Amino acid sequence: MKIDFTNIADMEDFYAALKEIITLPEYFGDNLDALFDFITGDAEMPLELEFENMSVDQLEDFEDLINTMEDAEEEVENFTFKYYLELYDDGE
Repeated sequence: MKIDFTNIADMEDFYAALKEIITLPEYFGDNLDALFDFITGDAEMPLELEFENMSVDQLEDFEDLINTMEDAEEEVENFTFKYYLELYDDGE
């Protein structure tokens, strides 16, 4: 499942995009602990999340999110996480 970061400015935007592709439990709170708990406990596996078109600034802004996803990937056998930077046209 892919989340395009082109129009994601903050965590609120991220959770809105996530909820468009994954059905989260009613009790889900929009925070990293809840996301980690969901992935390591309630999510249907196998699950692959890909963050696409991240800017260099977003790498810093969403560092805690990326770390949480990498931690979940280490804990859950059938969960994979990847992120990709947006492509820049250098004009050549």
